[in-house]
Amino acid sequence: MGDHFQTIVDLQATPGQAERLAERVVAWLVAEGIVLAERTDCVLGQPLGHPPGPNWRRVAAPEDADRDLWDGLAVYTGRTVFHSGQGEPEAVTCPRCGVTTRLTSDGWDLLEDVWAPFAGAIDTWHKTGTAQVDCPACADSVPLPDWTWADEWFAFAHLGFEFWNWPRFTEEFRSRISELLDGHRTAYVWGKL
Repeated sequence: MGDHFQTIVDLQATPGQAERLAERVVAWLVAEGIVLAERTDCVLGQPLGHPPGPNWRRVAAPEDADRDLWDGLAVYTGRTVFHSGQGEPEAVTCPRCGVTTRLTSDGWDLLEDVWAPFAGAIDTWHKTGTAQVDCPACADSVPLPDWTWADEWFAFAHLGFEFWNWPRFTEEFRSRISELLDGHRTAYVWGKL
């Protein structure tokens, strides 16, 4: 069965903006009763998170709002590689030429020779905050965060809101979070461990 997560990632927040924007979003979530202000041991991978508030059902898709909820929200405000957890990324699309490059075979095995430049760039971005990958199709050197990953498998950012074992969110909720983030582009990374 496992634990699943949904992460709303701000793709445009700078390191200097991340804390301020995180505080704004959490303050709104608390004011709306979606999460509680107190932090407890309610998320995986972090010592503390915000547990669900009494009005958490307001953000849940209607077909999922009747379930029980016990895990909470982890907020990340530093350089983070957000990913979907299990499995492998299937494909990635170059923002310059629009060509999609498969990263896995038909049997879902990672194509190591195609994956290697991306793996190296991910490690470099995690360490330094900047990395480029040459597109296999057009040969342009493209910043790693600009690539589009199939199923939004990866996002590279300085701000993310990771909800553990929550029901699927409504589009309205995801849009409201983007508004609170000064209208920044967001990614929706979901997965399971």
